[in-house]
Amino acid sequence: MSSELLFKSFIDWIFKDAPHGDLTSNLLIPRDCIVKAIIIAKSSGVAACVEEISEVLEKFGLKIHINVKSGQKFSVGDEIMVIEGSARNILLIERTLLNLLSYLFGVATSTRIFIEKARMVSSKVRIASTRKYPPGLGYLAKMAVNYGGGDTHRFSLSDAILIKDNHLAIIGDLCEAIKIAKSKVSFIHKIEVEVRSLNEAILAVESGADVIMLDNMSVEEVSKVIEELKVRGLRDKVLIEVSGGINIDNIIDYAKLDVDIISTSKITMNPVSIDLSLEIVNVLK
Repeated sequence: MSSELLFKSFIDWIFKDAPHGDLTSNLLIPRDCIVKAIIIAKSSGVAACVEEISEVLEKFGLKIHINVKSGQKFSVGDEIMVIEGSARNILLIERTLLNLLSYLFGVATSTRIFIEKARMVSSKVRIASTRKYPPGLGYLAKMAVNYGGGDTHRFSLSDAILIKDNHLAIIGDLCEAIKIAKSKVSFIHKIEVEVRSLNEAILAVESGADVIMLDNMSVEEVSKVIEELKVRGLRDKVLIEVSGGINIDNIIDYAKLDVDIISTSKITMNPVSIDLSLEIVNVLK
């Protein structure tokens, strides 16, 4: 997402928060008042998208100094960034800015927590996001996952081929769906298939799928699929993704298995809470 598009989104969010301006600040604060403000962490975590958001803030005529870069950890009391400029503008965007950063930092922090858990038992498995996220925040949510060290998976439906249950409900045959996709897709795209049973997994791999997503399978079911693929000499022909019902309590159980990707919506739909505050520290003019 370009800074221009992000700026337009930010303007829209601010308009919804202050459709007729910030009444309190406009009454109390002189138009030419210039201040220095800081964003302080009130909980620890991992920063995300501060550079992208800083570019947007600069379009409001604000001067930004970043103290904690995206991907870096921060602790309670750390100053994330310094903002200088119009007091009215800073107060106008305060809540929108803090809400956005808190969510994105939460996503990055949750991603890092999941990765650190998985690394306890596996050095190879990737932690990936899904396409479940709050409306309008898809790109930034994916970037926050990336800054947290995770895999973004698909940014949109346009990025990759993922044959799911509703596609199969229409086509009627898993093998035929893969055959059609392979005959029409560009060489640059991989084909992933969502499967829900051992038999579907075998059929998908034998039909030429590049990736199989084991959807909502238990640890025992995933283990059986992997072992059967190994017996048939198919394991090394495909990437294996597990998804559905993955959380911080069971991720180690799945990461212990010979899987390549673990995807979860928990990191984008229910991230840890990151508390941030904006404080005016100096009146410069």
